[in-house]
Amino acid sequence: MRRIDLTSLDIPELADFTQLTDVALRRKLEPEGGLYLAESPKVIERALAAGHTPRAVLLQEQWIPTIEPLLAEHPETPVYVGSSEQLENLTGFRMHRGALASIHRPALPDPAELLRDARTVVILEDIVDHTNVGAAFRAAAGLGADAVFVTEQCADPLYRRSVRVSMGTVLQVPWTRLPGWRESQALFHEHGFTIAALALDERAVSLRDFARNRPERVAIALGTEGDGLSSHALMAADQTVIIPMLHGVDSLNVASAGAVALYALTEELS
Repeated sequence: MRRIDLTSLDIPELADFTQLTDVALRRKLEPEGGLYLAESPKVIERALAAGHTPRAVLLQEQWIPTIEPLLAEHPETPVYVGSSEQLENLTGFRMHRGALASIHRPALPDPAELLRDARTVVILEDIVDHTNVGAAFRAAAGLGADAVFVTEQCADPLYRRSVRVSMGTVLQVPWTRLPGWRESQALFHEHGFTIAALALDERAVSLRDFARNRPERVAIALGTEGDGLSSHALMAADQTVIIPMLHGVDSLNVASAGAVALYALTEELS
């Protein structure tokens, strides 16, 4: 392991980890810089297992025995070791999860490649909250989705909070970004998918009924917080589906709704 003890925080090699509390800087650093940040040994392990390449690691001394085996195939990766105070001053937050790694972003796959052998996929349209994106990915991983597709305006799945909330499952579930709805609709139909939009629509069928007679291949579309799916998404959908609710509650959080829908649809495959 290429260990480097921190004697100064004012070195350019630490730029990946500086000022992480500044949202604008994080957005510039992560997507535009071709990197994402993996927080905690578990997430780093999942990133490396997915074949992603680490650029640098930041940690405290006591976490070396945990991280060193994970980097066995990446001996040239610099591992910066510092005190709790140094790391907090550098990143702007207290590192409770032991380690932080900057990872090179992999190239996103072609959507058609992910659809080829899939049966159940999720579409996230313009979801802006990174926590909801991470939770949706965790549901997708745990409940059997074959892939996740995100629109151009959807929050970044590899944003640090999304990765953390997902427990690293954004590194396990295949995903990519979609083009506009007209092109996407043709793409899903070409691969035999029925697009099922979760929406509060008087014409919607119950999730229970839809799952009971589920098509062979289904793409579940989930919309942004508050407004739900756009008119373009609803026009592209083959069917609108609703989760029946009680006690005057009309809907669930978007990630929760996705989990319920996935459970119902994948249960029918078992």
